[in-house]
Amino acid sequence: MNYEKSKMFLLLSVLTLVSCNLSQSVVAKPPQQQNLPITPPPSPSQPHNGDLATTLSYKIETYNSEVMGGSRTYGVSLPPDYEQNPKRSYPVIFLLHGGHGHPTDWFVENKGQALKTLKQLYITGKLPPSIIITPDGNDKRGSSPYRDPEYIDGPNGKVSTALGDELVKVVQSRYRTLKNPDFWAIGGLSSGGWGAVNVGLHNVNHFSILFSHSGYFQDKTGPTNSPIIYIKTIPLPDQKRLRIYFDTGKSDTEEIQEGKKFSQVLEGLKIYHLFREFPGGHTWQYWREHLADSLTFVGEQFKLSQIAHQAENQNFDAQK
Repeated sequence: MNYEKSKMFLLLSVLTLVSCNLSQSVVAKPPQQQNLPITPPPSPSQPHNGDLATTLSYKIETYNSEVMGGSRTYGVSLPPDYEQNPKRSYPVIFLLHGGHGHPTDWFVENKGQALKTLKQLYITGKLPPSIIITPDGNDKRGSSPYRDPEYIDGPNGKVSTALGDELVKVVQSRYRTLKNPDFWAIGGLSSGGWGAVNVGLHNVNHFSILFSHSGYFQDKTGPTNSPIIYIKTIPLPDQKRLRIYFDTGKSDTEEIQEGKKFSQVLEGLKIYHLFREFPGGHTWQYWREHLADSLTFVGEQFKLSQIAHQAENQNFDAQK
């Protein structure tokens, strides 16, 4: 068996194993990985309980945003082995808040409780150690109980660019990140679920993995910020690199219909995706319970990307 057949056999075997472990509604064919030369990450390590107890934390940081014209905040949770491995670089996950929200929502005790979820996923090896970022998704008007965040470049601030490009570069400058977009994911809940897909599609040079909980895919501002329409305008090579996960509670009837329509569009474009329905509604209890599902999907994509890029690098070395 020559090298090319061997590489294809390896990738197909792994993808078959992953698909068998997922209970999915609709999924297109796996994407072709972008052929970008990178240094692949080391094999994911399984943190010890002691390491997690002492090093897994979350804190708020600030930075100056030229795009938004002032100081902005974001939350960050570093991998449990970050300080112990100063030469190691890590994948990155952005988590967006929903309406009336703040950067801390995914991590506070009475809402997302994400530290508990991350700890379990790291221990079980379902998610490789990753840098978790929770941006401030509000525009220049701030958070309000009377409106949802506008994850767009609009009259109240270029939030999409601020998150999808400017903050990405801030994170890359402050932390040891893998630069390839196959190791960057962005997701969120409710309006943040729409926002994550919208911001991700407008910044495919930075993100390959998108995920949404209880989100929608058509926005009142028009087709530019409606993923169900805008995704058709993305160049074919970028479409093939995308991997998208979204779920909705069965009580969210409007979101379920949006999800089914979006899934049909993705199926038609042959974009790799997974749409799931679970019992529950538009609540923090639902989002807490199913954050593990989306992050498990993200972890699987990180692992597949690692295998693919290692194969690419080996092929590159063999041709020298």
